[in-house]
Amino acid sequence: MVNSETELSVSPWMKPVLRLAGIYNLTWGLWVILFPIASLKVCGYPAPPTYPELWQCIGMIVGVYGIGYWIAAGDPFRHWPIVFVGLLGKIFGPIGFLFAYSQGNLPLSAGLVNIFNDLIWWIPFTLILWNALKFEQTRNATGETGLTFSEAIQKFRSQDGTSLAEFSNRQPVLVVFLRHSGCTFCREALSEIQMQREKIKSEGVQIAFVHMEDEEHGKKFFERYNVADLPRYSDPEQVLYRAFEVGQARFGQLMNFNVLWKGFLSAIVKGHGFSKVHSNVFRMPGTFLIQNEKILARHIAKDPSDHPDYGDLACDIKAEGMIMPSAPVKNADL
Repeated sequence: MVNSETELSVSPWMKPVLRLAGIYNLTWGLWVILFPIASLKVCGYPAPPTYPELWQCIGMIVGVYGIGYWIAAGDPFRHWPIVFVGLLGKIFGPIGFLFAYSQGNLPLSAGLVNIFNDLIWWIPFTLILWNALKFEQTRNATGETGLTFSEAIQKFRSQDGTSLAEFSNRQPVLVVFLRHSGCTFCREALSEIQMQREKIKSEGVQIAFVHMEDEEHGKKFFERYNVADLPRYSDPEQVLYRAFEVGQARFGQLMNFNVLWKGFLSAIVKGHGFSKVHSNVFRMPGTFLIQNEKILARHIAKDPSDHPDYGDLACDIKAEGMIMPSAPVKNADL
């Protein structure tokens, strides 16, 4: 079984972009250092300052960043701090200009330099950092990537030593894959399951959780929602997640209005809150109904806030939103 998560690598465009940024910064910096007065006029600034050396110092700083970007181009993921510091400068630069412009200290024409020095680099630098973060979050979760679905449900054991395969051979099992414990949607899911657990149990369905925390941390987390007695499977390396094809979120799935709004409702209005991230922030949730070591139905989340009505899924595998195993799985993979 080939797993795309183990193949996360630097995109072809990243190195050329950083090299281009390096060349641009070095060229601009040398221009400012060698021709401070002329460069000030071209950049739209008012009458030359009394101390052009200050402008030359800015050119030197920009040029040094160029050297940093060239170094980062060799391995953008490894040298992400250089990209991060550079992006901060490209964000604070325009903010500083806008403040000076609002105070009447700089003309609007002086903002032209911010377009080429700062604004045009926001998207590529952000994408590099996003992928570097995803790489850092997933590179330690590359354990037994070759486990098939059958191998994984037989290998992993709950806190009392029972495998998912054994549970599924006894009765239907509602397997709930959770996001990281700091996620408000993860907490909301546990709260809803706690409220519906008797309904689910009355249908003869066993509830089981898969989480990315270690067992000690996981136990404390589940105790908060009074579900610590239910079977749970600690999977820090996310082997079960991959075996069930529970994917990872794309940028647009994590950062969109719907997720932010639902996150506000869940964390603040409903009071589930959020906390420090202890595991992979990109991992999506997923819910499966399995029996006799086979998947009867699954709910593929569209975004981190998306989850089924757990009671309905346990009662009727044809509930809206279910995808039968014969259908193609469209996970949010890398």
